[in-house]
Amino acid sequence: QVQLVESGGGLVQAGGSLRLSCTVSGQTFSNYSMGWFRQAPGKEREFVAAITWTGGSTYYVPSVKGRFTISRDNAKNTLYLQMNSLKVEDTAVYYCALDDRTAWAFGPSSLYEYNYWGQGTQVTVSS
Repeated sequence: QVQLVESGGGLVQAGGSLRLSCTVSGQTFSNYSMGWFRQAPGKEREFVAAITWTGGSTYYVPSVKGRFTISRDNAKNTLYLQMNSLKVEDTAVYYCALDDRTAWAFGPSSLYEYNYWGQGTQVTVSS
């Protein structure tokens, strides 16, 4: 059974930093691409960042480019999202997701690309 568990969320002031982690079990983590999504209250879940299974390619939504960095440690079965220069509008529940296909079907930014999801971790940025 595949499980994704996020951690590292919390309350931070605008301009601060957080690092989210997502630990994967029950699946050969190194074989698959991964993504981060977020959902703010009253809004739809949106793409944040994605990384291919080798880590060789990364993708970002324009609003976080230059501030957030997605990375992975395949030896630790862990995905990361380093978030710097946080803004109030980054406040959301952040979810990690795993794509168990061997090639993109819908694209790295599509919700439909990912088959497994974590339970989410809350990130709150105060002004």
